[in-house]
Amino acid sequence: MDEYLDIVDAHGKPTGKAELKSVIHAKGYYHNTAHIWFYTKDSKILLSQRSAKKNICPLMWDVSVAGHIDAGETVKQAAIRETKEEIGLSISEKDLYKIGVFECFQSYESGIIDNEFHNTFIAELPVSLDKLVKQEEEVEALKLVSFEDFKALIKSIGNNNNHFVPSNKTYYEFVLNAITKHIK
Repeated sequence: MDEYLDIVDAHGKPTGKAELKSVIHAKGYYHNTAHIWFYTKDSKILLSQRSAKKNICPLMWDVSVAGHIDAGETVKQAAIRETKEEIGLSISEKDLYKIGVFECFQSYESGIIDNEFHNTFIAELPVSLDKLVKQEEEVEALKLVSFEDFKALIKSIGNNNNHFVPSNKTYYEFVLNAITKHIK
């Protein structure tokens, strides 16, 4: 779907302009996304495998839920909407704990120039994995991994394991540290 997104400047500040996502990715305009990392009380992290249909990093494992922020939508509204769409889970703003905004500026062979600011939240997963309903266009599979397994997967990035999106190693390390501190 080609929705309208708000364009931001190189520092993530709104410009007051919006454009179609396809144009934003073709021209490399800066824009915002919402990322939500879900964790469990028993120290596991929900990972989402990107759909085989995705233009960017198909079948790679990544953030629990992520998506673009529609024009006029707040970051938290997008996080709530994307969570419902991608994994069928209803959450509220009070469930979200923001851990930061991360620059992710990448160009791909497909011609996509993806200059995103990941507005990143963590939240406790309030249901079991079997209660989640994945959106086929976005999510191939879901799994829970222990903090230790998550750490081992991060360490193996770059060893041709093709598990995680390779460019996000520092980001994954930050997320794991933030979740670990938050639940202690």
